[in-house]
Amino acid sequence: MATRLRKTRKLRGGRHMGWGQVGQHRSFGHKGGLGRSGHLKHLASTVIKEDQDHFGHESTHRPLSVSIITKKWINVRDLDDLFSKAGKSENSKNVLDLTSLEIDKLLGGGKITNAYTIKVKYASNSAQEKVAKAGGEVTLPVQKINKNTEVPLEEKKTEDVENNDD
Repeated sequence: MATRLRKTRKLRGGRHMGWGQVGQHRSFGHKGGLGRSGHLKHLASTVIKEDQDHFGHESTHRPLSVSIITKKWINVRDLDDLFSKAGKSENSKNVLDLTSLEIDKLLGGGKITNAYTIKVKYASNSAQEKVAKAGGEVTLPVQKINKNTEVPLEEKKTEDVENNDD
């Protein structure tokens, strides 16, 4: 079709080009582009609000930062409340198993009044001291120690000398 036969040629000089007097082709539904155009520019706030998973891809593993954030910690001050919910009394001892509650670490914030026997994966030094002062104990899993540690040369020489003197 020739340019001179199009409708826009007839509408030139008019104020609104056929889109009415008030709205002027700018109302809802005419938000700048067809399809996905503008998702990184003028439609970015709409994408964030309505389709958060629009960009990116499904990962095969969680990022390290997420796994760090999702670790659960608890302070010494919260042990009384936790014992009332999930604690057990065995052989006149108050036992708290934090590993079964999926709590990774015991921190030393606050004060403790009751004696507890606590099983946990990690515990800070201040938390262990506070539990011990209250009459309880903290049970940590056994850590593997490398038996093949080398003795410094000076110690070996002194041991050899002592053995020869016998």
